[in-house]
Amino acid sequence: MNNPSMEKATAEQISAPPRGEPAAVDVVYGWHGNNRVELLENGEAYFPRVFEALRQAQTEILLETFILFEDKVGNELQQILIEAAGRGVRTTVSLDGFGCGELSTGFLADLNKAGVHIQMFDPAPKHLGIRTNWFRRLHRKIVVVDGTIAFLGGINFSADHLADFGPEAKQDFAVEVQGPAVADIHHFALLQSGRPARAKYWWQRRKQRRAELAFNDHDGQVRLVYRDNGDHRTDIEEVYRQVLRSAQRRVVIANAYFFPGFRLLREIRNAARRGVDVRLILQGQPDMLVAKIAAHMTYDYLLKAGVQIHEYGDRPLHGKVALVDEDWSTVGSSNLDPLSLSMNLEANVLIRDCAFNRELFKRLEDLSNNHCKAMDASQSPRGRVWHMTVGFLVFHFLRHFPAWAGWLPAHKPRLKPFRGHRS
Repeated sequence: MNNPSMEKATAEQISAPPRGEPAAVDVVYGWHGNNRVELLENGEAYFPRVFEALRQAQTEILLETFILFEDKVGNELQQILIEAAGRGVRTTVSLDGFGCGELSTGFLADLNKAGVHIQMFDPAPKHLGIRTNWFRRLHRKIVVVDGTIAFLGGINFSADHLADFGPEAKQDFAVEVQGPAVADIHHFALLQSGRPARAKYWWQRRKQRRAELAFNDHDGQVRLVYRDNGDHRTDIEEVYRQVLRSAQRRVVIANAYFFPGFRLLREIRNAARRGVDVRLILQGQPDMLVAKIAAHMTYDYLLKAGVQIHEYGDRPLHGKVALVDEDWSTVGSSNLDPLSLSMNLEANVLIRDCAFNRELFKRLEDLSNNHCKAMDASQSPRGRVWHMTVGFLVFHFLRHFPAWAGWLPAHKPRLKPFRGHRS
């Protein structure tokens, strides 16, 4: 299936960006059917599948991640990428300058010497031992291998996504996608890596049609949606608001950092008020205390409308997933907080597939029933004058946050190739 919006774009509109600058491209990706989509929970499921795909790569690897640590996961990834580059696979790795700011020069130099093309998104030196490049991060987690298999979600390349890390191990999700939708994810990853990604030629479209036929037993509909600081600042938030307005039976949202704007909060509340079973799974054991404090400010507003709020307390929740009714789901990198919705570079996949929805619901229902504490209205802050005042100020701030965020002083973030030294 071809994407009409991509077909209309000329080569000039979607060619490589100026050297050193991340791509800012106005492409809206459409729905593709006949995909095979598999839910991957935590590093135990995710890392083996990704690493096996990378080991089997023949022509190309595109990898973006917010965090890469020099631990057992990061070291294994490093060796796999070195081996892939050594056998002639064109390998491009894009890392965030904040999330990967602690990587050693030696770790990166070994990749670079092997032929891996490494680029850092907006690196910055520390000032008085403190990193200052906090905002407008490359927060996506995308892997595309040979243009035929893609992985996308919230899982970084770090050992804290494995249960044996201990009490601070993260609970998270990702997806593996095979089928026609991979062409869009591949196209997007190419653009973001600074490499040319042009409209498809006739033989590429023919190859894509063959891929659709190969997956004709699977009716999974998949669409890529992303957030940037150009023409797609609110795309992910708007998708959430639209699907909440159409919800008829159930909504389940599991999100690590929950502090959305007023319009999204209002759609969640309105869905519950009209009788939709709305359930939020949020952090009960946060890796950052401020995240829990922020989320708690929304509890009274939502609980009074009938929204069920469950706090997951076994370990830090890091997932960014949701489902609506029996066929719609989303998995990705975007939290529902000001950073993800107004500043960071994010990517989610939208999925219309009943089997996938059932599987995700089963996993989330187990979390909420067996590993969460249910909140009730008596536990939310209300009634006191200062609570009401803070609530009013917070909601008013949230309502206008996306516009205000654009006024913050900011330089233009760049993708900088690694040259054997750190900036």
